[in-house]
Amino acid sequence: QAQAGWLQHDFGHLSVFSKSKWNHWVHKFVIGHLKGAPASWWNHLHFQHHAKPNCFRKDPDVNMHPLFFALGKTLSVELGVQKKKFMPYNHQHKYFFIIGPPALVPLYFQWYIFYFVIQRKQWVDLAWMLSFYIRFFLTYLPLLGVKGILGLHLLVRFIESNWFVWVTQMNHIPMHIDYDKNVDWFSTQLQATCNVHQSLFNDWFSGHLNFQIEHHLFPTMPRHNYWK
Repeated sequence: QAQAGWLQHDFGHLSVFSKSKWNHWVHKFVIGHLKGAPASWWNHLHFQHHAKPNCFRKDPDVNMHPLFFALGKTLSVELGVQKKKFMPYNHQHKYFFIIGPPALVPLYFQWYIFYFVIQRKQWVDLAWMLSFYIRFFLTYLPLLGVKGILGLHLLVRFIESNWFVWVTQMNHIPMHIDYDKNVDWFSTQLQATCNVHQSLFNDWFSGHLNFQIEHHLFPTMPRHNYWK
């Protein structure tokens, strides 16, 4: 599931086939049938992220500020001045591991993706998603039963969520987070991204998103060329 996530990311950025429509078609199959999520939802969120990375209220990836975490020096100081405190932020480095990585996919994404496609009437995406669940249930129900299959699905999503959050946040959250200052596009991308050490394992584990700077500057570049 994690590797399928990095694969759908490639197709979503049109970086595999030379023709855009081929990328779009396979993107729907990979994220819909192999992962059970809608391509339209991923596009809606991810394109906003690339347009304004780490810009509060414009990048969906930092929407967890300030309800769960205090992100970035500028926004954190603002909270302190306003004396707003939704959580014990001085301990957020401890509770991040409890409510961040384990909860995002199984508790939030799992129901929100269905709300998204139904609200926006994305029936093709819904059909692809249902094909994933039908295949999953037909495959494992005879082997595990109802309780077993629900437990397996929760376990898979729990592990995937930890994997996903670690990879996607380690190359953004340490960087500058602020309101949109209308800085030029190039500078906006650089101040919001950082790379993670290159190794055979890191390349595989992160889907080459350890080259986050290169990815944000050249989002349609095939991932195996980032190191160049």
